Amino acid sequence: MSLNDPRWGNQGNDRDREGNNQGPPDLEEIVRDLSRKWNGLFGRKRPSGGGGGGSDGGGNFNFRIFGSGLGILLAIGALVWLASGFYIVDASQRGVELRFGKYSETTLPGLQWRWPYPIDTHELVNLTSVRTVEVGYRGAARNTILKEALMLTDDENIINIQFAVQYILNDPENYLFNTREPDEAVIQAAETAMREIVGKSKMDFVLYEGREEIASTAHSLMQSILDRYGTGIQISKVTMQNAQPPEQVQAAFDDAVKAGQDLERQRNEGQAYANDVIPKARGTASRLGQEAEGYRSRVISQAQGDASRFEQVLSEYSKAPKVTRERMYIETMQQVFTNTSKIVVDAKSNSNLLFLPLDKLIEQTGTSGATSGGSSDPRPPIVVPPDTSTRAPTSDFRDRDAMRNRSGGR
Repeated sequence: MSLNDPRWGNQGNDRDREGNNQGPPDLEEIVRDLSRKWNGLFGRKRPSGGGGGGSDGGGNFNFRIFGSGLGILLAIGALVWLASGFYIVDASQRGVELRFGKYSETTLPGLQWRWPYPIDTHELVNLTSVRTVEVGYRGAARNTILKEALMLTDDENIINIQFAVQYILNDPENYLFNTREPDEAVIQAAETAMREIVGKSKMDFVLYEGREEIASTAHSLMQSILDRYGTGIQISKVTMQNAQPPEQVQAAFDDAVKAGQDLERQRNEGQAYANDVIPKARGTASRLGQEAEGYRSRVISQAQGDASRFEQVLSEYSKAPKVTRERMYIETMQQVFTNTSKIVVDAKSNSNLLFLPLDKLIEQTGTSGATSGGSSDPRPPIVVPPDTSTRAPTSDFRDRDAMRNRSGGR
């Protein structure tokens, strides 16, 4: 017997073999087998008699039992379907419910329920996680994306800028329905804002002192662009990673930077020298000015004093000319002889030269008086005996001086 013979595998059934039954299985037999399985599943027993309403030994089908089991299965399926509508929203998330694909509502953290699929669906959006996009590079600074990094400055120089943008979500509805690719939207907005700011700035400002200001301005401009398109994205931070000239002009730029540093160094040295010299010069000028002012005041005061003294002398001279002339002569001679050495010389004597150092004698007298406790010396002073040959000349000298003074006073 071949395998294609419909009686293969059914050799134990003599009736089928004798009747040579080659048709399809009986549908009533299948229903009876299914009914027996349902009865065994729910603990039902077949009745012993052959009355109606049940199934006898011949296997008549009971539709009431089949309907009750199917209803229970449908109820269980309905409960499972309804239970599939429960979902949990974390504290950092918001739930967005969709009814037949259209926005329905936004749910808060906690256990939530919606109509099960296909009526309602939901999306969970994390609002606290920080997302990062890189502009001008990917992963590391050496992986440069020249299409994004090269920008033109206001002074017509090309620079290579790499920066990172961190953002979070603040509106789940706008994020889901107004933005298809949020990372790409942030990259486009960041590149647009940065190109606008760099295009209005000088090269040195972008490379050195203006990095923080550029990052802050770019942050505000990016946020305004994203809010205008209703993306539901909030920029949290913009970080400048690298800003430098292109590699093709890096060597020339380094030389220019070194020259600028040398210029700044020499300028600082010159300023330090000026700070050292200028205060000294100003001090010297101030001192000379003060000395000149003091000299001027002293000369003026002395001239005014001399003029006043001359006026007083003139007033006294007009009252007593002779007495005034004598007093002026005596004061002048006293002043002259006070500051000069006084020596008496006998010039007209035929004998040996005789001189008397009066100043030395006075000094010796003063020294001896100081050593003796300041007491006056009781001994009379040394007197040179006058020579008769010198009396007449002495009188002649006095008369001559008196005549000279009189003639000068006249």
